[in-house]
Amino acid sequence: MLKNVILRQKREKESFVISKYVERNQSSYARRWIDSQLIKVVIGPRRAGKSVFSFMLLDGRQFMYLNLDDEFLGANAGTITTDEIIKELHSAYGNVKTVLFDEIQNLPNWELFVNRLHREGYNLILTGSNARLLSKELSTALTGRHIPIEIYPFDFKEFLDARRFKFDLQYIEVSSVRGELLRLMEEFMLSGGFPEVVVNNLDSRDYLRVLYDSLLFKDVVKRHKVKQSSQIENVGTYLINNFASFYSLRKLQNALDLKSVTTVEKYTKYLEEAYLVFSLLRYSPKSVKRIKSPKKVYVIDNGFISAKAIQHSPDRGRMMENLLFVELIKHGFQPNSEIFYYKTRNDREIDFVLKKGTEIVELIQVCYESSSSEVEKREVKALTEAGEELKTDNLTLLTWDEKRVIKQNGFTINIIPLIEWLMK
Repeated sequence: MLKNVILRQKREKESFVISKYVERNQSSYARRWIDSQLIKVVIGPRRAGKSVFSFMLLDGRQFMYLNLDDEFLGANAGTITTDEIIKELHSAYGNVKTVLFDEIQNLPNWELFVNRLHREGYNLILTGSNARLLSKELSTALTGRHIPIEIYPFDFKEFLDARRFKFDLQYIEVSSVRGELLRLMEEFMLSGGFPEVVVNNLDSRDYLRVLYDSLLFKDVVKRHKVKQSSQIENVGTYLINNFASFYSLRKLQNALDLKSVTTVEKYTKYLEEAYLVFSLLRYSPKSVKRIKSPKKVYVIDNGFISAKAIQHSPDRGRMMENLLFVELIKHGFQPNSEIFYYKTRNDREIDFVLKKGTEIVELIQVCYESSSSEVEKREVKALTEAGEELKTDNLTLLTWDEKRVIKQNGFTINIIPLIEWLMK
């Protein structure tokens, strides 16, 4: 049966590699490493395009392929030996030394297997749908011998490419171009960037509702052997409904009547490992304040919010904020080391503090519209106060479609449409 699985997947792989795909923003970075002896680890949420990305990365090369997220392989996990896997792969592909293993975390003791192949000179590309692969498991198993490449759902530029919307940036102010861009931005903000939704024009709510439930079961309940599955489902539902908002473990425990803060912490960590949510810390030079302050929660894709959150109508300000957070991590900013939220001494909130090394490079507020004088006054006051405290003058207020400059208290605040900020 293993032979049949490999041959079936080989045929699927051959149909994949001749297809046309959206170029991902990580492609040029990843190609620099393709001939390296380092193990390439492509990681991110399920259905975000990791397999397709890996196929693109190996375009024009001979490589063996095994998708370990397979019903037969799952049912026989622990009974199929790694020697059998290698034997049948070579039987199907011949003397090929490059291998792509999809969803490697499904293979028992995968670390030992991968280490052995690496010692034997194989060029390895692994994909995985659990953030723990990137941190604890990989750093322990493959110390100094791997390069991580994170793949998320489409960013806005990739979304436009998938929609085949081409335009020259010099024409972004032309009303017909801008109108269409804003229409597409609205669709992206509400439906998200999961490739199958975007490319195949699927009903995003139905597709993403099913996908979310599948991710919760496969990558959380099943992987961690969670006995009280309804409890962790309730935690996930609570966090999605409170996206771009503050939470604390104690508040979450009380709201859901869970037995301990330790349980809540464990469940939220599982959801983060499965790339469903992110928790953002408050910026402070004092580690105690960072740890003790409430966290803000963000969801991996706005489409999950539309599909799972109970809303009478979309909260566009919070949807914009969630979208921006995810776009930042798609472009390399690491939560809680390069992205934080901030509270001034007067308790004014800044949505995002961006850091590079020890330098704070930008403060960003997100506001759907700032035309109200009270709203503008509040947001500008927060930015100038934070700019003074953090000693930075790169202050940005992102809106839906307003563009101007405000000078106040010696600071310049750039009010920029979200769409233009994302197209930089």
